[in-house]
Amino acid sequence: MTPDQIEALFTRADGSYAFARWGRPIAPIAFGVQDETLGVIKGAIEAVCTLAGHETTDMDPELGSNFMWFFFRDWDELPQVPGLDRMVPDLGPLVARLKAADANQYRAFRFDEAGGIQACFVFLRMDDALDALPADTLVLGQVAQAIVLWSDLAFVASSPLAVVGQTTVLRPDIADVIRAAYDPVMPVAARDQTHALRLAARLEVSGGT
Repeated sequence: MTPDQIEALFTRADGSYAFARWGRPIAPIAFGVQDETLGVIKGAIEAVCTLAGHETTDMDPELGSNFMWFFFRDWDELPQVPGLDRMVPDLGPLVARLKAADANQYRAFRFDEAGGIQACFVFLRMDDALDALPADTLVLGQVAQAIVLWSDLAFVASSPLAVVGQTTVLRPDIADVIRAAYDPVMPVAARDQTHALRLAARLEVSGGT
């Protein structure tokens, strides 16, 4: 990928550049699904973390679980979740906006003092479109979009996933960017476009395209 293409992945609709990666091991939990789906979620997280060279854990010492998944049928269910409004600021107005937009998914992030990702909340309103997706495809797509803070425009026109034979995988170019973003020499957060140049340089060193 060119530096311009990488920069576009982290340039938001308002023109600002914003990147962050997880600053702690990922401890997932899911609500509203059966145990086998939780296994699919954990498997996808472990696969992407292995790619990135990042760690998973069973328990975050501060939050317990820091990667929370919520599966539901109606946005109005979210404000009824005990304590969620303390973890997700302005939950009521957020739900109102998502209902008005007829959205079926949303990811909310919390950040630590260094700017790294501290927690992520994945909200999935299981409408017909999401119901039609195989569980592993749905889950891998969400993990790919939560392993780093991408632009809100990054995957509007194209998915971070690709189909190889009968298997859904991360797009190779996106996998390369994730791997480079988690290189130990790279910062956990960045607000300047020069970060994209550094990512491009890491891709060249690692042989990414």
